[in-house]
Amino acid sequence: MYQTRAANFSLSKQVFGPFCRTRPRRYTLDQSRQFPVNQTQLLKMSTNSSQASSRASQDFAFADSALQDRWFSCAYTDVGHVRKINEDAFLDAQEQGLWAVADGMGGHSRGDRASQSIIDALQNFKASPASLDSVNDLLQRLSAANEECRSLANGQVMGSTVATLYLDTNTAHILWAGDSRVYLYRRGQFSQLTDDHSLVQELHRLGELTADEAENHPSSNVITRAIGVAEEIEIQVRQMDVQPGDRYLLCSDGLFKDVKQSEVAENLALPSPRQALEKLVKLALRRGGTDNVTGIVVQVANA
Repeated sequence: MYQTRAANFSLSKQVFGPFCRTRPRRYTLDQSRQFPVNQTQLLKMSTNSSQASSRASQDFAFADSALQDRWFSCAYTDVGHVRKINEDAFLDAQEQGLWAVADGMGGHSRGDRASQSIIDALQNFKASPASLDSVNDLLQRLSAANEECRSLANGQVMGSTVATLYLDTNTAHILWAGDSRVYLYRRGQFSQLTDDHSLVQELHRLGELTADEAENHPSSNVITRAIGVAEEIEIQVRQMDVQPGDRYLLCSDGLFKDVKQSEVAENLALPSPRQALEKLVKLALRRGGTDNVTGIVVQVANA
């Protein structure tokens, strides 16, 4: 079953113009492989009959179900303790091996609509036999979401981050823009699979900030890439092998910004994916819940 959730929201992110490195229809892929839009075709897929889509008025939504013996997932979103509206959105499309988290940008107009535009663009996705075709399709859909956000913005900024995980039989494909993250817990080892597209991360990369300084920097909410903020977008793509027992966490910054990486790792290692997600969300809320909190845990079955 497809599960989506988005509501509305309040203020949070800003876009820092000079660091927005956008190029015409280009997508950055690890190991220097490129997926230009003009060399792909958008696959027109009909909605799966088992699909369910919602924009519930509740402050949170939870989904948990199983897909054959390959993987299963659970997803949760909460408005938090400060925001009046939830501007996060998520997609849990287990049948197609696709999950996404989008975090609408506060301080700009209609961030909730921006995040929902991304989910709307992705929710009819259907996996192709060839992985490259599926990734190209996802890139096309994100490009379409970018165009829709800009057309609805009426001259204002209407944008959202996105973090997407697509699993085929043997490969994980991570596509992202902004500071929503994807983590991996594998055989006792924890790693962050995405690099934040943010001013602070850029300064850290250039050696102007230490890791500790970056973690507590007052400009941590300034992002450098997002869907909807520029005519031309750049999506970063990473590919890696899938191994039995892998556990992935997709989340908005509301889940991790008040939680230490060691605490994310500790909770993601809990025996149950549902328990892991519930503990992480509760921890973020207990630390203040100053932003919307959204997470998805995807568990790959053991061999």
